[in-house]
Amino acid sequence: MKRPFLAAVPVLERLETAGFEAYFVGGSVRDFLLNKEINDVDIATSATPEEVKQIFSKTVDIGIEHGTVLVLYQNEGYEITTFRSEAAYEDFRRPKEVAFIRSLTEDLQRRDFTMNAIAMDKDGNLIDPFQGQKSIMNKVIQTVGRAEDRFQEDALRMMRAVRFVSQLSFKIEEETLNALKELVHLLEHIAVERKQTEFDKLLCGVNRKQALELILQTNMYSYLPGLSSQEGAIKLVLEYEHERLNPREMWVLLIFCLKVEKKDVEEFLRDWRIRLKEIREIQLILHYLNKRFITSWSTYDLYTATKDIFVSSEILYLTINNIKGNDTIQHYIRLYEGLPIKDRTEMDLTGTDLMAWFNKSGGPWVKELLLKAEQAILDGRITNNKKIIKEWLMECNHN
Repeated sequence: MKRPFLAAVPVLERLETAGFEAYFVGGSVRDFLLNKEINDVDIATSATPEEVKQIFSKTVDIGIEHGTVLVLYQNEGYEITTFRSEAAYEDFRRPKEVAFIRSLTEDLQRRDFTMNAIAMDKDGNLIDPFQGQKSIMNKVIQTVGRAEDRFQEDALRMMRAVRFVSQLSFKIEEETLNALKELVHLLEHIAVERKQTEFDKLLCGVNRKQALELILQTNMYSYLPGLSSQEGAIKLVLEYEHERLNPREMWVLLIFCLKVEKKDVEEFLRDWRIRLKEIREIQLILHYLNKRFITSWSTYDLYTATKDIFVSSEILYLTINNIKGNDTIQHYIRLYEGLPIKDRTEMDLTGTDLMAWFNKSGGPWVKELLLKAEQAILDGRITNNKKIIKEWLMECNHN
């Protein structure tokens, strides 16, 4: 048993000592069986939220209406959820009501896929009433019970299925896939934020190409922001070898293939509820990518872009032009590393210096001279030394 489980064993023991059942459940058990890295564990128990709060002194109500309490134990946080059954769902996403129960099997029965419906006790023994281990062994994504029921309860499960294809390189079982195709329209009821979370995880997966093919095959793209009627653009994305692209670069490639106008890029990404910081980074990569199609990188472009941005732009340039290898990336990284400054704040010059030297108040001229000196330093015409910069500027001004 791996460390995250071992560290949490005392939590299970505290619950059992109090007379309740307690197990590790969900994705952590699945990832343990797949020998994947485990960052945190979820715990399910027969104890009600109030009973859990009586057992542990430090708790936070993070979803108590659904039976979840955050327990703080030995400087770690553990989400503990009461065994529960769920009544009919509303909005194809949330159960109308939750009933707390004492049966582990009934709790596992409400979960999405068989591979996620396995429990493990503190000794590492597995409880697997729905043959989740068999699904994992066969690399199959299959719903617990009828796929139609699971997808109508929570339509987001359809996107989760495709996301797992990307992350785990599993295949969707035939009946599950047929139900997905039939019910994919229910995704129109799901909040964009939820779709974006799943899509981002999909873009992180090693098998994202097959996942994107499934998005086409099942017509899922029609219910994703800005992708309706864009079958051709998505097919174009699939033509590129994009294994070395990270998720941010994948967004740029998608925008490139969609031929989104520069003025519309921000709106497209906002429709996906992407954070403003990420939008700005994507816009920058796209800007320098378009510039790269016209010319090679100048020293000043490398400097203004910064390393992360120009590397992403160059990777995309190579990908779109089907150029193998990364020789040019290494070449530009060496040029960048050799720059005398990496940021304007590293210049041995300030606006205050300029106003003192020229005995003038501030204005646009200050910015112009700062830029002039900055470019001269980057081009190697002068060194980044206050005295030398002053002499050079005075000479330029005199001439």
